[in-house]
Amino acid sequence: MIGGGQLARMTHEASIPLGIGFRVLSERPQDSAARVAADVVVGDHRDLATLRDFARGCDVITFDHEHVPTEHLRALQADGVAVRPGPDALVHAQDKGVMRARLSELGVPCPVHRIVADPADVRRFAEREAGGYPVVLKTVRGGYDGKGVWLLRSAAEAADAGPAAEPFLAGVPVLAEEAVDFTRELAANVVRSPHGQAVAYPVVESVQVAGVCDTVIAPAPGLSAELALRAQRLALRIAQELDLVGHLAVELFQTGDDRILVNELAMRPHNSGHWTQDGAVTSQFANHLRAVLDLPLGDPRPRAPWTVMTNVLGGDYPDLYPAFLHCMARDPGLKIHVYGKDVKPGRKVGHVTAFGEELGEVRERARHAADYLRGVIDE
Repeated sequence: MIGGGQLARMTHEASIPLGIGFRVLSERPQDSAARVAADVVVGDHRDLATLRDFARGCDVITFDHEHVPTEHLRALQADGVAVRPGPDALVHAQDKGVMRARLSELGVPCPVHRIVADPADVRRFAEREAGGYPVVLKTVRGGYDGKGVWLLRSAAEAADAGPAAEPFLAGVPVLAEEAVDFTRELAANVVRSPHGQAVAYPVVESVQVAGVCDTVIAPAPGLSAELALRAQRLALRIAQELDLVGHLAVELFQTGDDRILVNELAMRPHNSGHWTQDGAVTSQFANHLRAVLDLPLGDPRPRAPWTVMTNVLGGDYPDLYPAFLHCMARDPGLKIHVYGKDVKPGRKVGHVTAFGEELGEVRERARHAADYLRGVIDE
């Protein structure tokens, strides 16, 4: 697995019961997965020679992020390396402009969008195509968790000297989109294998705070069976059309008139699927492994009526042990996952999962634990 973050750490955990040899290419020896995996190579995923050395002896290469240059992945494929997902699929998660063009070609519902050249072009897009302000600007590559995204609320903010000028300094193409008036964000998670077997997890609600995923509720409360089925079918169709192998998260906007629009794609295990570790028969990590190794996929059904995953962001506890004592004693059914990362304000350092019969009670349990672990509450 290329990338040494928490996704690689949790995928490594899923590999252990199957006895799968698991090698990690990590940028730093102190990265989350590098702290626990036995076979770790420290190196730069942007360097082709490093990638070739890393791939030697591996049956399959997969990813915990989308930042490996597409041309390097094509070179690995030309060397005979099994890359899953392959570069022809992964580029749609690497480049938002490519993604929007392909999804539009397939007739997949998306926000109004266009690549823009400069702030003046942003103003033209807002006035002529998006129906006015606000509009959203995104760098086509490299952004995540609210980074590389700008919301422009007025013509003044779209001026040459305003916030609109900032993304063009990044040196990559800039995508402009209408700011969708959505009621909530959903995510449809599916997994597909090389021979075309596919499974779909329940559609979840993803609650964002300051551009970062805070809480995921499985299944999405109040979502009609018709709309849930439509979202699952859409995700399965995207996976098939892009010839994806592995896990696919399709992030969606739900509008007031019950439309769903595709916001982003992720072709790896995803934050909106972390609930599956404890709440599903087969986790997204285990099914991603099964898919890239072309093993039969596991049952994606939930274990309980409701599962809530809440992220733990960097807070004030240098030592989590006292917090563990409180959270575990208060809620023996709670599951805590800590990533072994250096604690920084606002950084995802872990998550908690609670499940049960009554949604309000499950949400409260997850919220309390996440807040206590980050030092927001102390009772």
